[in-house]
Amino acid sequence: MALRTAPERAPARRSRHRRSFWRRRAAVVVVLLLAVVGSLVLTRSSGPHLSPRRERIVELAESQLGVRTDPRTSYCNSYSAFWKSGSEACPNGLRSEEWCADFAAWVWHEAGVHFVYGLAEGDLNGTSASFYEWGVAHHEWHPVGSRYVPEGGDVAVYGLDEGALSAQHVAVVTSFVAGSRGPNVVNGDGSRTAFSVVEAGTDQWKADIHDDGGKLSGYVSPPAGHT
Repeated sequence: MALRTAPERAPARRSRHRRSFWRRRAAVVVVLLLAVVGSLVLTRSSGPHLSPRRERIVELAESQLGVRTDPRTSYCNSYSAFWKSGSEACPNGLRSEEWCADFAAWVWHEAGVHFVYGLAEGDLNGTSASFYEWGVAHHEWHPVGSRYVPEGGDVAVYGLDEGALSAQHVAVVTSFVAGSRGPNVVNGDGSRTAFSVVEAGTDQWKADIHDDGGKLSGYVSPPAGHT
């Protein structure tokens, strides 16, 4: 009887061995997949990220894309009107002045950045150079060449003349790609796609204005904060 039953049991043992082999292989595959997924999650979570305040700055700036002056050939805009700055010779309660700085100040204000809008030293106002002056006064100025890596929420300053305290343009930084000459930005009073409009700029190392725009001079950071 033993001679007859032994061949009948062998296939069952081989079947169990095969099942055990494939279970081990499946377990190894699962472990490897979990390791890969874990690595990807770790890479994403350990990468650079923006504070809530900086995220709001970027979101607000991008939400305004396409907003333009009224009339279209004027500088009449809502951002200068918000600050009650510029000429009142506009329809619908708008005000007129070149408004890249008014736009950047409005975005910061709406995102909860605290500053004074005025004409005193260290205030922000409708001049592009006011962001440079404010940055210096609050230790938030980062000139090009300082190895500072810009982040979304910064304001980029272009064509700065420190001696004359003047600058040609400012724009809200949305991101920065390593190796680029300039940041990705949202311009208030941009003029690349149309006259006096809120528009995006990619790798913007030069001011987005009609004439020969000044080169990137540096960045102003909003004060650190999570609200």
